[in-house]
Amino acid sequence: MKSIFKLGLLALLPVSAFAEDAVLNSGDTAWMLVATAFVMLMTPAGLALFYGGMTRSKNVLNTMGMSLIAFAVGTLVWVVAGYSIAFGEGDLIGTGKIMLSGITNESLTGTIPELLFVAFQGTFAAIAVAIASGSMIERIKFSTFIIFAALWILVVYAPITHWAWGGGTTLNFGEIDFAGGTVVHINAGVAGLVVALLLGRRKDYEKVAIKPFSPVLAVLGAVLLWFGWFGFNAGSQVAADGTAASAFLVTNVAASLGVIGWLLAEWIVYKKPTLIGGASGAVAGLVAITPASGTAGMTGALIIGLVGGIVGFFGVTKVKKMFKADDSLDAFWVHGLVGIWGSIATAIFIASYAMPEDYSMGAQLISQFQAILLTIVYSGIMTAAVYFIATLVTGGGRVDEETEQKGLDESVHGEKALNL
Repeated sequence: MKSIFKLGLLALLPVSAFAEDAVLNSGDTAWMLVATAFVMLMTPAGLALFYGGMTRSKNVLNTMGMSLIAFAVGTLVWVVAGYSIAFGEGDLIGTGKIMLSGITNESLTGTIPELLFVAFQGTFAAIAVAIASGSMIERIKFSTFIIFAALWILVVYAPITHWAWGGGTTLNFGEIDFAGGTVVHINAGVAGLVVALLLGRRKDYEKVAIKPFSPVLAVLGAVLLWFGWFGFNAGSQVAADGTAASAFLVTNVAASLGVIGWLLAEWIVYKKPTLIGGASGAVAGLVAITPASGTAGMTGALIIGLVGGIVGFFGVTKVKKMFKADDSLDAFWVHGLVGIWGSIATAIFIASYAMPEDYSMGAQLISQFQAILLTIVYSGIMTAAVYFIATLVTGGGRVDEETEQKGLDESVHGEKALNL
């Protein structure tokens, strides 16, 4: 059970954890430069278009702006302190690398420059808080979100990253999370739901039809996310090798089956397959395969992606109604709920060639559930604390009723998505 975790951890730990004769590999470095650029594209382009296309016309720019500012602020806090907390030395949280102290051009993480590893992991931090923004759009103050994003990465995201990937042993349960099932998706989904509950519903929620601004932009955004996800998952191997190639392939397969699963469910229930549904299914399939992308084989990818699309559909259309929460763009249901499915499925659908001799599915499932529970509890409690701190700084978290009714694009930014 522990051997998979140990192998993954070795690929992520700083050079001090490797043999002294570790050397730079130009092929691995070239791939990771590309993978980092892929993941960067996901937030200010892919997610911004996906979310922007699904919000209302009066809030498109504000919604896209939250993804843009999440990447900018996320990058800043990551290099200042986030990376140190996540990947510094320490059992509970990491220390010693504030402002990337001690890291030089010669420092290595595995066979790539540690500075490149810093950049790669920073893109994960940024997209995590940007995903959470989808739950709170159309009513949160832009200033509150900026403060929230900075604090959340430091207080919530970085510690959870340290426990899963950064060498922290105190709260590590030996889960398999190859590319961020708990670290990114469950974490962000829970955070988004908590803030949505604290903000309260939009004034016209369930009173008027809330139609997406542009399904065309949403589909384009989903395709860009799909493209960037190759760097997200295959790049998490931190090497250009067979495991990265496998992660690349199963990512594509699961995304495709996510589309099919969502559309089939939609077609059966509502008799109409929508492109918004297909785009959401692709994202659900990608979320589902993320933790298993380094260990699942083809059969696993097919099942994980298909079920991920179906789980996402019923989460958004059925289960969401039971919670009475206005999760504006369904961040919890597509990322949190589907992420839980993916994390559980990771233990079930491990390929034989990736399975250690002493592997126990039961024991691994316990590890997965422990990590899921820790992420939900810690992210839920600390997200609420971070949100309240942000509201104290900005004098409240929610825009006034007039601003909400007029739309945040004109009221906050003085712009329109379309000037016709």
